[in-house]
Amino acid sequence: MRIIIALDIIDGKCVRLSRGDFDTRKIYNEDPLEVAKQIEASGLKYLHLVDLDGARNRQITNLSILEKLSSKTDLIIDFGGGITTEQDLISAFNAGAKQVTVGTIAVKQPSLFKKWLVKYGNERIILGADFRKRNLVSAAWMESSEKDIVSFISAYSSRGVKFAICTDAERDGMMAGPSTDIYREILEASAVNLIASGGISSLKDIDELRAAGCEGAIVGKAVYEGKIKLTELSTIC
Repeated sequence: MRIIIALDIIDGKCVRLSRGDFDTRKIYNEDPLEVAKQIEASGLKYLHLVDLDGARNRQITNLSILEKLSSKTDLIIDFGGGITTEQDLISAFNAGAKQVTVGTIAVKQPSLFKKWLVKYGNERIILGADFRKRNLVSAAWMESSEKDIVSFISAYSSRGVKFAICTDAERDGMMAGPSTDIYREILEASAVNLIASGGISSLKDIDELRAAGCEGAIVGKAVYEGKIKLTELSTIC
């Protein structure tokens, strides 16, 4: 299973939120490159870079951070936040993203998302599928719907989606354990390569996600708060 470290950006700084609430932001480092180099030095390879300013403003805001991290490290970066146009996709790829995570467009403009999936390939486009109490949320988690998360991902899997990052908004940043039962349902209902996100607080949580069949796990706050060491993660991936 891939271990992927989350690096969330607001105002060019490395931060973490609790349950997606911008008022709870906590700055962990003012230099994202320093964080990225620490991740790389530990032996880990994968970085989940999120432009939180872009997600809230619905336009990419911190593209320069992606350019810096991709040019000064060998980390394999997936990038998300503020992807609303095809030019955004192109800009992210040109800036060094190996994959781009698309969430809101997949919810609100499915035909456009499917067009991108075909044009750029299902190896490069990740479905961003986040939920709260099983219901799909989008637009930086500010908008909710009655769509069931399992059905949503299953439907896209049948249309060619290969990778999906799925985050429980209620658990994100809370270090209260992941929603493994939901992830297990998703994997039973689809053939997607599922990347679990939200709530991971220990190596035991990661073991449970691996046993459930998740292809990857995104770890964020537990690392920044010192609950899990990068060196520990590098020995299990």
